[in-house]
Amino acid sequence: MAAHRLAITLSFAGALLAAINQCAAQEFPSRAIRFVVPYGASGGPDVLARVIGRKLAENIGQAVVVDNRPGAGGIIGTDIVAKAAPDGYTVLVGDTGPLCINPTLYQKLPYDAVKDFAPVTLAVSTPVYLVGHAGLPFQNVRQLIDYAKANPGLPYGSTGVGSVHHLGMQLFASMAGVTMNHIPYKGVAQSIPAVISGDIAAVIAALPSVAPHVGTGKLRLLAVAGAKRTSNMPDVPTVAEGGLAGYDIKIDVGFLVPAGTPRAIIDKLNSEIVKVLNTPEIAQQLAKIGIDPVGGTPEQYAETIRADMQKFGKLVKDSGARAD
Repeated sequence: MAAHRLAITLSFAGALLAAINQCAAQEFPSRAIRFVVPYGASGGPDVLARVIGRKLAENIGQAVVVDNRPGAGGIIGTDIVAKAAPDGYTVLVGDTGPLCINPTLYQKLPYDAVKDFAPVTLAVSTPVYLVGHAGLPFQNVRQLIDYAKANPGLPYGSTGVGSVHHLGMQLFASMAGVTMNHIPYKGVAQSIPAVISGDIAAVIAALPSVAPHVGTGKLRLLAVAGAKRTSNMPDVPTVAEGGLAGYDIKIDVGFLVPAGTPRAIIDKLNSEIVKVLNTPEIAQQLAKIGIDPVGGTPEQYAETIRADMQKFGKLVKDSGARAD
């Protein structure tokens, strides 16, 4: 009898919770939503957050505030969202670094990249490009490999130990069978001038960071680091086409909320953000900075995160990189 009463009580509690969640979702959003970007202004995630945020605010009739919280390789901003109230009003603009690299790069993190977050949607898969100093005698991947073999220890730059840019070049050197010297910089603002000046031979970077310098002839665009050519640079071959079959490096950026956020609110956010991503004007804005929108379900984004964690975790281990 007691077991029967307990079952009824639990069933009632579950139904009540579902009703509360559904009610909350129907009222959501009733105030401003905060997009937390774990990086400074003007970077890829920040630009994406502002482009998406403006249109989202217009559609839902509530403000969307972009809150830049840079520092510690994205840890500070990511942890803020992990510890925020699970009500849908604090959203992480997360990317490959804090979610998929840091769990292996750092011995201890203040957040669990899987357990502390609920994925909403993958927004974009950002292509990155292999670029070289314009004054060096290589114009494509094959020639860079030959030059690196003839010049062991050829220096390359990155935005820091364990960054996508570092691991991407580490994978390049490993697959090409060459020895290259890693020079870490604080960010793109330092690494790009270094390759322009010739202090380093090559970097992997996003198109907005290098396009102006490619246009003036200060940098040479060698290849797309992803698995396929990009729509806005269709004549630029992939690294794989240049001789390293299977090479594929990109940066996935998406939206996540704290674990425990009601599923109805997650679904509402997913629906509204995917709607924005599918808007022609937004696709055009993103195309101008070399990005194609993706969208998708929370489950699909969760699978992308798991796959990227496995891939980049192996790269971190193989490189021997440690950040603490």
